[in-house]
Amino acid sequence: MNYRGPFRVRADKNMPMPEIEHPEDAIVRVLRSCICGSDLHLYHGLVPDTRVGSTFGHEFIGEVVEVGSSVQKLKVGDRVMVPFNIACGKCAFCRQELYGNCHESNPEATAAGGIFGYSHTAGGYHGGQAEYVRVPYADVSPTVIPDWMDPDDAVLLTDVVPTGYQAAEMGGIQTGDTVVVFGAGPIGIMAAKCAWLFGAGRVILIDQLDYRLEFAEKFAQCEVYNFNFIGDPVVFIKTQTDSLGADVCIDAVGCEAAGSLANTLLGRKLLLQGGSTTALHWAINSVKKGGIVSIVGVYGPTDALVPIGNVLNKGITIRANQASVKRTLPRLIEHVKNGVLNPKEMITHRVPLEEVAEAYHIFSAKRDNCIKPVLIPPSA
Repeated sequence: MNYRGPFRVRADKNMPMPEIEHPEDAIVRVLRSCICGSDLHLYHGLVPDTRVGSTFGHEFIGEVVEVGSSVQKLKVGDRVMVPFNIACGKCAFCRQELYGNCHESNPEATAAGGIFGYSHTAGGYHGGQAEYVRVPYADVSPTVIPDWMDPDDAVLLTDVVPTGYQAAEMGGIQTGDTVVVFGAGPIGIMAAKCAWLFGAGRVILIDQLDYRLEFAEKFAQCEVYNFNFIGDPVVFIKTQTDSLGADVCIDAVGCEAAGSLANTLLGRKLLLQGGSTTALHWAINSVKKGGIVSIVGVYGPTDALVPIGNVLNKGITIRANQASVKRTLPRLIEHVKNGVLNPKEMITHRVPLEEVAEAYHIFSAKRDNCIKPVLIPPSA
């Protein structure tokens, strides 16, 4: 996959074969890769320093075909799931299991760690929407796929499941809590599903696409509402919670949120702030006093208009981060093994890598009831 500018990607058979650049590298032959909702931020031209010639893709699994001289935990032939975080495993933040905040993997920024295929603001690494990919720090994050695991489940454990799970985890959900999730993309749907694992008593999911809401209602067994038909979402949530507000609100949308003309104009059209903050406004204003807002929706590194005064006056706790995939994988693998989570049910489209341009178009335009597309390389 080769990025040629906003709304322009193509399959490129002339991309050079990745090589071992450091003794701790591995080369992985990709078996599955996903298109993520945050890839659409790149595709739409909203992420700074996304350079022509980049290869996207931070959700992928594959087979190890070469290892550097210092790699000890992987061997040629291992089938691995590769978390989207690129983590050194040794810095102050990795030692705290904050693998999404690695201090060594991204020389381009101090805030974000390295991420596969996510612009030069995330380190400039090529991603996994390819036949082969170089994986740095190969002894740290890549995890051998259990023999019993379906590859379609495994690929969703590289981002979607851990991010949705951590979104619920960061909410500090208590038994019986009302949890509201804004955004019925794959992450929001998984966050709603995982909210039950932490003891939620009621889970509400809000979006504007009926096909997504219908899917979420079945997959996550939650209440769903189209914000175009409920009036002011904040007032609606208050009416559902005895005027108190939800115990936990999760922003699973990020910088391309619809629902406010002003935010859309400033954040998505004029690019004067780090994206449209509509969902974040709704979350802050819908949560109860003393409640928790969990943010996993992606925003740009520039300033954004946030009602910080409401955060202060309501005593809200805000928790946000990139998911630390490596930390959560052991538990999530057990949940898949025991049938608690069935990630592959979210996959609606399996597309040959050669047709990547059409796959992006389908996902971006919300065509054909697309929830989650997976790309299959020819060598797979």
